[in-house]
Amino acid sequence: MERSSGVLLSVTSLPGPYGIGTFGRSAYEFAGFLEKAGQRCWQILPLGPTSYGDSPYQSFSSFAGNPYLIDLDMLIEDGLLTKEEVENREWGANPRYVDYGKIYENRFAVLKLAADRGLVRDREAVDAFVRENERWLPDYALFMACKRHNGMRAWTEWPEDIRKRHWDALQRCREEYHEDIEFFTYIQFLFYKQWNKLRDYIHGKGIKIIGDVPIYVAMDSCDVWAETHFFQLNGDNIPLEVAGVPPDYFSEDGQLWGNPLYDWEAMKNDGYGWWIRRIDGAAKLYDIIRIDHFRGFDTYWSVPYGDKTAKGGHWNKGPGMSLIGALKGWFPGLEFIAEDLGAPMDSVVKLLKESGWPGMKVLEFAFDPKEPSNYLPHNHVQNCICYTATHDNCPLMQWKEDADEKSVAFAEKYLSIREDEGFNWGVIRGGMGSVAKLFVGLMQDYLGLGRGHTMNNPGIADGNWQWRLLPGEASEELAEKMLDLTRMYERIELPKTEEDEPDENFLRQQKYNADWKFGN
Repeated sequence: MERSSGVLLSVTSLPGPYGIGTFGRSAYEFAGFLEKAGQRCWQILPLGPTSYGDSPYQSFSSFAGNPYLIDLDMLIEDGLLTKEEVENREWGANPRYVDYGKIYENRFAVLKLAADRGLVRDREAVDAFVRENERWLPDYALFMACKRHNGMRAWTEWPEDIRKRHWDALQRCREEYHEDIEFFTYIQFLFYKQWNKLRDYIHGKGIKIIGDVPIYVAMDSCDVWAETHFFQLNGDNIPLEVAGVPPDYFSEDGQLWGNPLYDWEAMKNDGYGWWIRRIDGAAKLYDIIRIDHFRGFDTYWSVPYGDKTAKGGHWNKGPGMSLIGALKGWFPGLEFIAEDLGAPMDSVVKLLKESGWPGMKVLEFAFDPKEPSNYLPHNHVQNCICYTATHDNCPLMQWKEDADEKSVAFAEKYLSIREDEGFNWGVIRGGMGSVAKLFVGLMQDYLGLGRGHTMNNPGIADGNWQWRLLPGEASEELAEKMLDLTRMYERIELPKTEEDEPDENFLRQQKYNADWKFGN
């Protein structure tokens, strides 16, 4: 990874006319904005279909794409929808925030119209798509069809024969739910068709896509339903213990995620095939993969099933280099980022070093005047990724408002922030100047936004994942300002001029010196 910089912005946060960001015009325009700003990476959030709570980290599948991201204007251009069918529905009143209730009510109905028209027309291409994705797509489409015919309840509440995947029951479902299976299959065809086109365009701009792989999968997911033997479940498919993190910076009760925990022994005995398939799927979406909650590969917090908070959990040993070595062996050319945030532990530091993957340095965590921090720019190493903040942090301007006065004063002194510069730009400047190979700024921080513009508040169930960019905010002026800083700190290769080229006499002298030194 060369010295560069990028921006963190979820695809759902792009502006657009139908309530949520998509793979349409705004995505192409944002790629153009990044190019003008000299950015070489676009970090996004997971692209999977979301369930209750709308979190992209709690998806129905590790492989499937979110139907909400399919651009409706593109479907109109493709003859699958009419303008009236799209515009005669409510998509939400506030362009700043996603109204997921409205999206859920209307998106699938519109996509069903498109599927009814497209399935026959695109049959040959759809069949080819199914063959290319046969390891996950048939199970996923069946899973979603079963959910629909069971009132969208979690699979653990389905009839026992379907829940436990009895062969005759699944055959019956495939026949009875054939229409819905076709529908969910076609949705994935549309998702990947639009994503692959957009991804090619982004690559043409010289930009890489950083995507998240959450360490855990949702209990209510096709991943667990289809391969229960890889998870810590009892004979009735009820979790024995679930995932979370202990009390920390974000919550005094810890975070009770509720995800089922892996049976690492079973996965190891299988040669980590489940993880290899998962990373292979992610590599078809992203260029650089950020492993969320990397520390769980070392030790993971295990909470008894049924507990109301994560306080009563305990640490268990994770797979360590056994898994990481398998992934590095299967994917030697794939770049990874390890989300190693949290209280520093010697074993996690050791595992990160052995992996060779870059860890993360978040500037919002750096400015504690009471004790030195590894997140301060002068303590960074080249093999790390520097962030202003993550999707789980408030924007810098809110941090300035909420942090204690001494921490803010220390940040201003350390970074020599001038009032006319702006606090957010001073911190961005500090990150740009770090030796970290990659610097990533939150889009909200480049815009100088504060309270009300956080993407996710950990530990709070409602009101997350809703924030959106407004039309015009990714402006030419902002791109120029970002480009100026990016050039100053050499995070973009500057075009050579005639003045940069050494003359022939200089080159001859260099060759003479080299020949003399080595006795030629």
